[in-house]
Amino acid sequence: MNPRTDAVVESLRGDAEERTMQCSSAGIDEEGWLLDARRRHSPSQDTRPPGTDIDLLVIHNISLPPGDFSGDWIDDLFLDRLDPLAHPYFREIAGLRVSAHLLIRRDGQLLQYVPFEKRAWHAGVSRFAGRDRCNDFSIGIELEGTDDIPFADAQYRRLADCTRRIIRRYPGITEERIAGHNEIAPGRKTDPGPAFDWDRYRGSIRGDI
Repeated sequence: MNPRTDAVVESLRGDAEERTMQCSSAGIDEEGWLLDARRRHSPSQDTRPPGTDIDLLVIHNISLPPGDFSGDWIDDLFLDRLDPLAHPYFREIAGLRVSAHLLIRRDGQLLQYVPFEKRAWHAGVSRFAGRDRCNDFSIGIELEGTDDIPFADAQYRRLADCTRRIIRRYPGITEERIAGHNEIAPGRKTDPGPAFDWDRYRGSIRGDI
């Protein structure tokens, strides 16, 4: 074999091995699925623009119906199968196609709807650090909750663990590049809201960033 070809092959092999080790250490496979998450497959996703670096993490909250944590309606929404007749509020959001990469339920249960390498539809019209279309370059995490009800300890623990693993895989996500939905869509969105303890969350991950 041509020595130059040998060098290229070895370089590619080294890159692949490094990526595999990086994925393994974070507990994330090469497509961007967390290995310990309950895997779901949302149809509300697509491909990120070519060459996009993932360098923003967005924290949201969600509950369906608002303030209700008892059912699987969020799952139905992200899987595009929410029955608009099941609750009066659902008629208001009928036809809405949204998703997040991760959902953390009140008990800390972790569900993943979109692999990190794909674009989830969580941010909507948004802007961060002079860049529009935050879905292109971000990962979205939904916490089951509301703006004004304290989040559960299990959720903070799970969120911190997920964040540590995500930033190992995507080192472009620094502390300054973790934002609430309200920060990237001011005036339009308010989540994760005043009930979310940013100091507690940032303190739990600060040594990893």
